[in-house]
Order: sequence, then structure tokens, then C-alpha cells
Amino acid sequence: MDYQLTGKLCLVTGSTAGIGLAIATSLAAEGAEVIINGRTDDRVAEAIEKIRAKHPHAKLKAFAGDLSKVDEVTEVDERFQRLDVLVNNLGVYEPKPFDQLTDADWQAIIETNFYSGLRLSRTFLPGMLNRNWGRIIFISSESAIQIPVEMIHYGVTKTMQLALSRGLAETTVGTGVTVNSVLPGPTKSEGVDQFVKDMAKNQGKSAADVEKDFFKTARPSSLLQRFASVEEVANMVTYVASPLSSATNGAALRCEGGLVRTIL
Repeated sequence: MDYQLTGKLCLVTGSTAGIGLAIATSLAAEGAEVIINGRTDDRVAEAIEKIRAKHPHAKLKAFAGDLSKVDEVTEVDERFQRLDVLVNNLGVYEPKPFDQLTDADWQAIIETNFYSGLRLSRTFLPGMLNRNWGRIIFISSESAIQIPVEMIHYGVTKTMQLALSRGLAETTVGTGVTVNSVLPGPTKSEGVDQFVKDMAKNQGKSAADVEKDFFKTARPSSLLQRFASVEEVANMVTYVASPLSSATNGAALRCEGGLVRTIL
């Protein structure tokens, strides 16, 4: 299928590893021109090398900077001025009991997970509306719906993304611009993969058994009963980024393996 992304300029924030890298790779494979973002030049260069190893003719640009910072958002605007597709993937998480979360903890995670996407959307949405085409996609989480007790602050920021995404979609009425959220569930990123391997080693089990136990005890409602691959999430995002998804707007699209039991 041709996703009609050839020549579209896309920014994927936090795209040097995990879901972000998979999204950037998928968009590049479809002919889009993709801006790879990470906090350091080395990380960005390494990600570009990985993508080009799979797709030698990929059209890639680099932006090293922390897009949770106001001045970095200003810089990316000055450098690129217009975007066709903005994927707000930048995010952090940290398990921590609620009563140990300080104001500084809350502020830090909100700055990264929420304000980065807010500022970038505020920067690039007007141009999309003026050109009558564009895609803004927030990478939220099933944690936005099922707030995890071990990291309530993370779940709250993901719910904030859903509210912002829907609100911004309301400003696109009658245009070719859409704003949507994608909600991954437990996904086998590099960090999760290493966590499973370490746990398997400590418990004297195979990684497959550790994964099976995780879904049996920690995520029993999952219909998939395994970690999704980063590529499976990226497939959803690539479709939503494409002109083919023109009738999908203001939606919270689940890619969580049936973990969430509610219909709506």
C-alpha cells in the first residue's frame, strides 16, 4: 500500500530509540523526509545510521536538542519553519510511590511529556491550518485510561495528552488537518527487553517465561498476552500520519493489545 507520504516533512520527537525510532524508520521507508531528534548529536547520528542501514536512500535530517525546553522548540521552528507531520513521542517515566512524588517530580514529567507536545503543536499547527493539510499525533499510553498506581504522575501526563489532542482537533474543523492520539500498551522497546532479560537471569527463568508471567499476573486483561513490538506501534502511527487517514480526527487510537476492557 502506498501511504502517500513521499516528500512530507515529519518531526518525530525522541526518535533515537524505542517506539520513536521505529516510527521514524517506518515513515522514512514510506518516502517521508524525517527529522530525527534526540538530546545529543551522538545519539541522533547513531539513530540515523540505524535507519540508513535498513533504508539506504532514506531522507533524514538531524535535530539534537531537548524539546521539553522552550528555547529548543524555538530553535527547531527557526530551522525548519514548517512541518507536514508532527509526532509528539518524547516522554519519560519513572515508577515512584505517590507519597514520595515532589512538586519537582511532577513539574519535570509534565514539562517533558506534556509541555513538549503543547509547545510544538502551538508552533506548527497554525502553518498546517494555513496550508490546509497536516498531521499532529500524540504518543500517549494505555496508562492514560488505566492510571498505574506505581507511577500516577506518568499516567496523569498521558491523560493530559488525550485532552490536548482532542481539544486541538476541535480547531481543525473543515480542514485537511487532523490531530489524534495513539495509545500503546506494554511494548518491547530496548529498555523493556533488557529488563525482561535481567529479570530472567535473576530468577533463573527464560525470557519467554518471564514475559508470560508478566501478562498472567501484572496485565491479565491483555488479549495479546505478549509485548507488542515497536514496529506494530509504528505501523499504526504511519497510517495516522498519512493522507489515507483523512477521516480519522480527534481520536484516541488504541494499540495496546486489548488490555483496556472498556468499549469507549
